[in-house]
Amino acid sequence: MAETKEKKKKKSRGKNKAGKNEKSFGRRFLRGILRFLIMILIIAALYTAFANLWIIYTQKNRIVKAEDVKKFDYDAILVLGCSVKPDKSPSHMLADRLDTAYEVYKATGLKIIVSGDHRDDYYNEVRVMKDYLIGKGVPSEDIYMDHAGYSTYDSMYRAKNTFGASSVIVITQKYHLYRAIYVAGRMGYNAVGVDAEVQPYSGQFMRDMREMLSRDKAYIDCMLQVKPKEYGDKYSLSESGDLTDER
Repeated sequence: MAETKEKKKKKSRGKNKAGKNEKSFGRRFLRGILRFLIMILIIAALYTAFANLWIIYTQKNRIVKAEDVKKFDYDAILVLGCSVKPDKSPSHMLADRLDTAYEVYKATGLKIIVSGDHRDDYYNEVRVMKDYLIGKGVPSEDIYMDHAGYSTYDSMYRAKNTFGASSVIVITQKYHLYRAIYVAGRMGYNAVGVDAEVQPYSGQFMRDMREMLSRDKAYIDCMLQVKPKEYGDKYSLSESGDLTDER
């Protein structure tokens, strides 16, 4: 009888020990996963910091003032698109880009490429952009519409490969210019930028946060030489910009 009780105690101790070992293994496994995730986050943070600092540092001297553009010999002015209002007028941010482009146009006489999202008949950034510039007095034939500028990368790619520009003056807000100019340089053509930020914009903090991630993506896209979403027909800047009015 005593022997049976002893056996039961041994079995109970064995089960308790096995249970403790299983819990210990589970805790070690979870700690291992946690350490791995922390390591991934640290690497991601370091990469984000590196990509952003590198792009800003290497391009900051390529941002010039509108009054200084006469010093440069470039093929075209490239205006990067952004949101338009439901009434088909440009947002404040886009209007500032277009106003700045107009000032650069007056100073240089260069052709203007407006690049943006024309995803369907109901949303057409480039039509709004061209109409706005025509309203300011720019001849229609001097304005070329890039209907497939779905991203900054696509816009920069198509300026060179669709419109044949080997050098451009990029017009957008400063936070955005660093990436655009960087992409152009990595694609093998020359670009400077003119800052169109003339007022504070609502939601800018979130734009700055997104831009940090966009610079990360641009760094990788340029390294991998990613192709744009659309190629489309090729045009010459010596032809009339009206040839590009239809998608």
